[in-house]
Amino acid sequence: MTPTLDDIHHAADRIRPYVHHTPVLKSESIDKLLKARIYFKCENFQKAGAFKSRGACNAVFSLTDEEVKNGVCTHSSGNHAQALSRAARLRGCKAFIVMPDNSSKVKIDAVNNYGGRIFFCKPNLKSREETLSEVQKKMGAVEIHPYNDYRIITAQGTAAMEFLEEIPEPDIMLVPVGGGGLLSGTALATRYLSPKTKVIAAEPAGADDAYRSFYEKRFIPSTDPDTIADGLLTSLGSLTYPIILQYVDQIIRVSEGSIMNAMMLVWERMKIIIEPSSAVPLAAIMENTAKFSGKRIGLIISGGNVDLRKLPWN
Repeated sequence: MTPTLDDIHHAADRIRPYVHHTPVLKSESIDKLLKARIYFKCENFQKAGAFKSRGACNAVFSLTDEEVKNGVCTHSSGNHAQALSRAARLRGCKAFIVMPDNSSKVKIDAVNNYGGRIFFCKPNLKSREETLSEVQKKMGAVEIHPYNDYRIITAQGTAAMEFLEEIPEPDIMLVPVGGGGLLSGTALATRYLSPKTKVIAAEPAGADDAYRSFYEKRFIPSTDPDTIADGLLTSLGSLTYPIILQYVDQIIRVSEGSIMNAMMLVWERMKIIIEPSSAVPLAAIMENTAKFSGKRIGLIISGGNVDLRKLPWN
């Protein structure tokens, strides 16, 4: 059943002791450059460095003591992996994490630091799911999917709820899309709290399955994605996709060059660290300045977990 506004409020109450209420920042120089008023909801300052902590904490703390006695498990390229490892540590249970063998070293290190036990797999969905199935059977752990879970979707919507309480009725809410947890949660929160606000997603052109699924009105899985935005490689889920079809207004594709330029712009002008996936929405504005000109835009910076030894401009 699609999460309600009450569900989002309940999730916010549940996770409040374990996550940050992240700040909303502005940059006059970026506004002047792009001729828009952009409000950055900085989930790069979130616990474990990304919005994923919201969903992970909501899911883990929704479980009974009996359910968590054998731990929790998931597959993730990084941000959900470390967020779930942290949430499990807070709950006092084990976390078993399936990660692609090409995951960022900084995210692998973070999972280890939070106490998660890693099982590596090949970097494709089939290998992820097969490895997770084996781990789950062996350990008896409860699966917490990175995005295709209403507990996850609901809690990801708390970021937009916080934003809209601080910056009422923006013209646009703009977020990146990978599996769709953040996008679907944002779309629901925005429709409930600011129904006149348009919800727009941004996606790398090299991983545009959500774009194609949205406009062709049929599910198209992600196959062989090629992008520096490593958090946006996964396919939409059976729960996120219908919400996106119903409540999202538009999805925009952006180039790799624009993603890198947007990431550099934020680093240089705002003096904050964001990861490539977080730069995708700003890249959409940079590539479509006429469309966004004069608009008040809420932009969710999804995370800031970057391997400083492998920056895209190097």
